[in-house]
Amino acid sequence: MSTAVVTGGAGFLGSHLCDYLLAKGHRVLCIDNLDTGSLQNVEHIQSGEDFLFINHDLTEPLFLDEPVNYVFHFASPASPIDYQRLPLHTLKVGSYGTHNMLGLAKFKRARFLVASSSEVYGDPQVHPQAETYWGNVNPIGPRGVYDEAKRYAEALVMAYHRQQGVDTAIARIFNTYGPRMRPYDGRAVPTFLRQALEQKPVTVFGDGSQTRSFCYVADLVRGLVALAESDENLPVNLGNPEEKTLLELAETVIRVTGSSSEIVFEALPVDDPQVRQPDITRARQALGWEPEVSLEDGLQRTIDGDWEERGRDTPNLVARDQPPGREES
Repeated sequence: MSTAVVTGGAGFLGSHLCDYLLAKGHRVLCIDNLDTGSLQNVEHIQSGEDFLFINHDLTEPLFLDEPVNYVFHFASPASPIDYQRLPLHTLKVGSYGTHNMLGLAKFKRARFLVASSSEVYGDPQVHPQAETYWGNVNPIGPRGVYDEAKRYAEALVMAYHRQQGVDTAIARIFNTYGPRMRPYDGRAVPTFLRQALEQKPVTVFGDGSQTRSFCYVADLVRGLVALAESDENLPVNLGNPEEKTLLELAETVIRVTGSSSEIVFEALPVDDPQVRQPDITRARQALGWEPEVSLEDGLQRTIDGDWEERGRDTPNLVARDQPPGREES
């Protein structure tokens, strides 16, 4: 049995990855300091003999006294309200945390996969975004701590690969959604779903013409594992190439939920990218991967999951809805 380490494993995306790896027969070591993750996300697998939760801050070294075959480094605040609340920690987990986990992968001779982000492209000047595009990022803007943490992590991964011979992979993750997203975390899908299910106005920032590409979490996790099991070392975009405007997303959410909510418009936030669409040619060719779940189906699956229970959670350090749409994981 192979062993996989998943950092950020109690978060939204990390917990779904833990589920998938366990289903494939891996032993899973879930590492999380619960800054933004929750034990609720992994409580259904905690009793299993092949799953171990370790509460640890990855800005500190991690020592594991057992063989490791895969390291999935997903630890990072991912939503705007989280990385703006924890700016220094976001930078540290992208730098020290990535360095520490690469060191572990080197020592264990494990395959290392880092969760990067479409935010490395910033407000792109090319459309759609291919892995060869270097990006247009504002390093001192309100979201610079997240964007630059991911860009630095990519550079660090390639340095370990080229100099230290670590077997590495880089997943550039585009907007992902599904069950276990926190209703008040500021991202577009959970914000719109919560508002629509509560029959409240659905808040669209700007005129809603800015685009995103929404990938259902089951599709994304399938791509992540395919990348980890491949021999790819260069960045690979993982996301749904079907581009939607945020206004179209809001209208779809209202239709799927059967809500009577109206759509209201507010001022566009600073540094909000106007377009976001992955070119997944490399993923198709190298991994044989592409998403399968439509937006309507994925939204319904999200609602049918644990949304009704989690929708009653109290907000986390949020006084009002945050500008949605700048999230990947």
